Amino acid sequence: MQRMRFLALAAVAVIAACSGDTITNPAPVPQAAVVTATGNIAPEVDGFRTVLGASNGATPGEQPTGRREINWDGAGANPFDNKNDFPADFFNTNVKSGAVFTTAGTGFRNDSTLFAEINPNYASQFNFFSATKIFTPVGSNQLDQLFRVAGQPTPAAVRGFGIVFSDVDLADKTTIQLFAIDGSSLGTFAAPVRSDANGLSFVGVTYDQPIIARARITLGTGALGANVNDVTAAGGTADLVVLDNIIYGEPKKSF
Repeated sequence: MQRMRFLALAAVAVIAACSGDTITNPAPVPQAAVVTATGNIAPEVDGFRTVLGASNGATPGEQPTGRREINWDGAGANPFDNKNDFPADFFNTNVKSGAVFTTAGTGFRNDSTLFAEINPNYASQFNFFSATKIFTPVGSNQLDQLFRVAGQPTPAAVRGFGIVFSDVDLADKTTIQLFAIDGSSLGTFAAPVRSDANGLSFVGVTYDQPIIARARITLGTGALGANVNDVTAAGGTADLVVLDNIIYGEPKKSF
């Protein structure tokens, strides 16, 4: 039986060769390791950090190993706090961590008031993982993070990417979509729904090699606003989510 199967396969190969067709195998899909957590997320966040390696802080230039992390709490960001003009390239120019942000909205906001200055209801809705600032795009619930060699304009890629989110109420609405160097999608990964009063959720993704060139972050189903309330508040219709710590592998030159 095995001999007959071999002959049949050989015949197919001969026919294909005679017809001039080329049989190619699709490229293998990179395998991701995914970790999610809600409630007490600290053990999973620390484990994710360990997988990526020691922190390189704001050391300029490409480092051989390790990770970068943005927690929004550094003193250098103070002049931009609680306003809608946080620089998109702050974490590659002011602080050299190899991250540049884009959004279809009107800007970015680094906030130390739990966004209560936008809407007083937000003070009881959001929380932070690392004290005390949290972050959101302005006028949109979506932003992209692009990677650069730290402190340089050189495009880069990372092997892992993870985010701490605050106040995820709806399943599969708060996500990170990762893209390869050629622009193809590596997949979309959802943050779990909050499970306790702290309201924090985490999702992190790693690969064996630095192949992530861009991350698209979708925060719930709506943007913050003076008259926009969360689905958990009276009259609220949008799942409002903000972000805190962003943890990613050392950006490596991508060409």
